[in-house]
Amino acid sequence: MKKVYIIHENSDWTIHLTKRLDELGVPYEEWHLDSGRLDLSKEPPEGVFYNRMSASSHTRGHRFAPEFAGQVLAWLEAHGRKVINGTRALQLEVSKVIQYLELNKYGIQTPRTIAAVGKEQILEAAVEFINKPFITKHNRAGKGLGVQLFQSLEGLKNYVEGPSFEEPVDGVTLIQDYIQAPESLITRCEFIGGKFVYAVKVDTSDGFQLCPADACQIGDLFCPVGEEKEEKPKFEIITDFSAPIIKKYEHVLAANHIQVAGIEFIRSGAGEIYTYDINTNTNYNSEAETKAGKFGMLELAKFLKEELDRLIV
Repeated sequence: MKKVYIIHENSDWTIHLTKRLDELGVPYEEWHLDSGRLDLSKEPPEGVFYNRMSASSHTRGHRFAPEFAGQVLAWLEAHGRKVINGTRALQLEVSKVIQYLELNKYGIQTPRTIAAVGKEQILEAAVEFINKPFITKHNRAGKGLGVQLFQSLEGLKNYVEGPSFEEPVDGVTLIQDYIQAPESLITRCEFIGGKFVYAVKVDTSDGFQLCPADACQIGDLFCPVGEEKEEKPKFEIITDFSAPIIKKYEHVLAANHIQVAGIEFIRSGAGEIYTYDINTNTNYNSEAETKAGKFGMLELAKFLKEELDRLIV
């Protein structure tokens, strides 16, 4: 029987999708690729293969899951199987350098960025950002992990040469302009089937780890004096969001054979849009969706069902 195959390494991020597939009566099977075997002499089964491999897999003890997924995706594509978010999507997922190059190719502005390998090279690259705030981040990260804000070269030197320095899993550190927004928020645009679904504004006042998945959220901050805090949603879907940048994003996704993604941008004080992340392992926040009456995983399940139906007919 033909079915949907979900390629991933984190069950916490697939449970909402499989629930929707169950609701729609779509047959599916999960391929958890933190480990496994691949027999090149055999052909893959028939079906639709949806890749949800994450750049942050190493933070969950699955260091080589993306590398293994890359081989499996190549095997599937070599046999002509229908793959959603295939090898090219995975290449972008694990490299912000490749993301920025693709965005720039289609006239989309990204923050000025220098990629460096080695602590000495990181410090030398940061000289280009002197007298203004800048950030460092990992080329392969996910969830905003590894993002650090610096106001001076001395601060960076203390970090790089100190015990708290985080070595990127691929060895590549990015040094990047810090875009100062008038408000502590960024915008994330969601796409399914290569088409825009909705935009969500994300409150960044508590830091840079911005994964919208319910499994990544923490409880309310503890207030030691017992005062009630005004509840401010971290994720909020924007009603009737529209901007010319959406068409450019769709062109980038189409050119790179990416059907499902979340793309994040920030507006500067001058109103300029700077795009800084393409996430091909997109998640959705249930509270924000319930409030807005829009459900990304439901739309994704419908999309996968349509793709599977085309194979069965």
